[in-house]
Amino acid sequence: MSKDGVNCSACSQVFHPLAKESACCPHAEPDVVDHHVIDTRDAYLTATAAIVGGTGPIGVDAERASGFTYSQRAYLIQIYRRGAGTFLFDPPAIGDFRELNDALVDEEWIFHAASQDLACLREVGLDPARIFDTELAARLLGMPRVGLGTVVEELLGIHLAKEHSAANWSTRPLPEAWLVYGALDVELLPNLRDQMVEMLAADQKSVIAEQEFAAVLTRETKPPLAEPWRRLSGVHSLRTQRNLAVARELWLARDRLAQDIDVSPGRLVPDASLIAAARALPTTRQGLADLRDFSGRASRSELDRWWAAIQTGLAQTDLPSLRGNGDALPPPRAWADRNPEADLRFKAARAVLAEISTEFLIPLENLVTPDYVRRMAWTPPEPIDAESVGQALAVLGAREWQIELTSQRIADAFVDIHQTIVAASEADS
Repeated sequence: MSKDGVNCSACSQVFHPLAKESACCPHAEPDVVDHHVIDTRDAYLTATAAIVGGTGPIGVDAERASGFTYSQRAYLIQIYRRGAGTFLFDPPAIGDFRELNDALVDEEWIFHAASQDLACLREVGLDPARIFDTELAARLLGMPRVGLGTVVEELLGIHLAKEHSAANWSTRPLPEAWLVYGALDVELLPNLRDQMVEMLAADQKSVIAEQEFAAVLTRETKPPLAEPWRRLSGVHSLRTQRNLAVARELWLARDRLAQDIDVSPGRLVPDASLIAAARALPTTRQGLADLRDFSGRASRSELDRWWAAIQTGLAQTDLPSLRGNGDALPPPRAWADRNPEADLRFKAARAVLAEISTEFLIPLENLVTPDYVRRMAWTPPEPIDAESVGQALAVLGAREWQIELTSQRIADAFVDIHQTIVAASEADS
């Protein structure tokens, strides 16, 4: 066995010792590794010293229990560094990771899809100052699929099994197979990062990547929605304010219970059941109990809670509006009727952005955030030129490289549409 992997007995290829199968020889036998979860302060401090003694960037990942728990806290944090090894931490048991953060904050931390993990890591005191995001890098490199397993297989020739990605990571003790999965998620990140650095340089996208990684770190947390209950799946099918009032109270009741017992709301009573009850507007507790579409593990055990919420909704005098508040724009499919000029601007901008996307092999959603394009098309800057478009993009949050690549082309598209509209108007008159 080499330092970095297992030598295939059938060829000269080397594959990772924990990989489910090698890239060249599926019958090769991987080493058996017993993964230990660090769940005491003393062991955590010892591991911190070992990680500090390693070299190079640090591979980092976190596992949550999305879909199982109400909170989005981390239930496993995985760290790998060359010369130190792999460390699997139990965040609920350890609590505060400030010592580790203070020791490593100035090092480069490698993530795959950092935006998914930063919030739960910051909750325990881990807040990097510099990152490399392999998922973002894969997007900027124009790779058609950017999941970690696919990227690793394409660039490193190693197959990763991803069967535990949606597991309930709040489970204790964590099964060994899950720990192997968690370890692999970080052990390959430094090698992946090194190859991507070369590829980004070859494509002249190193500066673009640096700006994107920095933007992930500085992105502001979205403020809580004023009316989060409106995200109920199917809420738009409710036709009256009274239906909406009952849906709101049911959502609030479910959210309070879910938060109290730390269970994902949908596992108590699914959205479809809340909508069914809000649509039916049962007038008695028994009527609610008899509603066939009102189901879920807590639909009967907490029936009094749901009936009280319905009663509150039925008695409400401050009814919610049929249309939500906020500055949300109408869906683009409605623009042709509601704001035809904006519709033409939006379509023209999308067309030129698609050309730029193809030219530079950067996905549209990474080239410019789609919402930025919609907002500028709906309310264009004045006067319409590259400078004003660039300023508008900057205010919305676009990066320098995005502005440099797109502002002139978007401005030209808007001007062309304006001239076409003016010419059509003059011809009609």
